[in-house]
Amino acid sequence: MRDFRHEGNPPIQQGWDWPIVPTHQKHAERVALLRPIPYELSIPNGDESGARVLYGRALSLNISSGGMLILMDQAPVLDQVMKVHVPTPIALAETPTLAEVRWTRRLPFFSSGSEASFFVGLKFLFSVGDR
Repeated sequence: MRDFRHEGNPPIQQGWDWPIVPTHQKHAERVALLRPIPYELSIPNGDESGARVLYGRALSLNISSGGMLILMDQAPVLDQVMKVHVPTPIALAETPTLAEVRWTRRLPFFSSGSEASFFVGLKFLFSVGDR
């Protein structure tokens, strides 16, 4: 699995030393949502041939009207837009939603890069609060 963490981004925070940064953002109430969700990432090829799409699955941890926290086996590029298929109350339905990667944190459990997991904070684009 290719690691997209360092393509034009600052390095990801290592270990448990995650600084708390004061913010004035309003956070909507979050609800636990533990489900596998499909996602799509567009990765530029680096030439005029466009981009390729990577398909994968993440584990959703919580969700709010403004975004969602997921657990992934790779770290997407910060500010990257990805398509996530958000589960709906009807078990057979999913809503494809565009979301922007706002932050990533590597879980410090594994020393091997091939078994790394990442918390990924997503902000939904076109959410109700953006109107």
